[in-house]
Amino acid sequence: MENKYTHARTCVYNINYHIVWCVKYRRKVLTPTISSRLQELTHAIAADKGFTVVKCKVGDNDHVHCFVSAPPKLSVTQIVKYLKGISGNTLLKEYPEIRESLWKGQLWNGSYFCETIGSTSEENIMRYIERQKNCQL
Repeated sequence: MENKYTHARTCVYNINYHIVWCVKYRRKVLTPTISSRLQELTHAIAADKGFTVVKCKVGDNDHVHCFVSAPPKLSVTQIVKYLKGISGNTLLKEYPEIRESLWKGQLWNGSYFCETIGSTSEENIMRYIERQKNCQL
């Protein structure tokens, strides 16, 4: 990560989040190809919307862990909406075979998990995300 802190005039801030969300019905549809594309998408979405995805990894082919750094003007709800909404629509368009495992054309479960990460636990979260099982066909 190039610049760890974002600043605006006289204040310096860096809010880190660990965000996890799952494929609907926990279907194991996130193949290595789709997972790779998902990682590209999350970084592109973040750059477009004004936050940073430091690390993104798919676990067990059915859920996603993202370590996100964002300015306080963006709420966690907005960030999750961007990541899940844009990536889900794009992946369903690019990989229509995903729909065969799902009903009603929704890729992601409606819920998510999020925790705020302090600087002392940042390394622990990064190790945890890194240890997620690699995608297997």
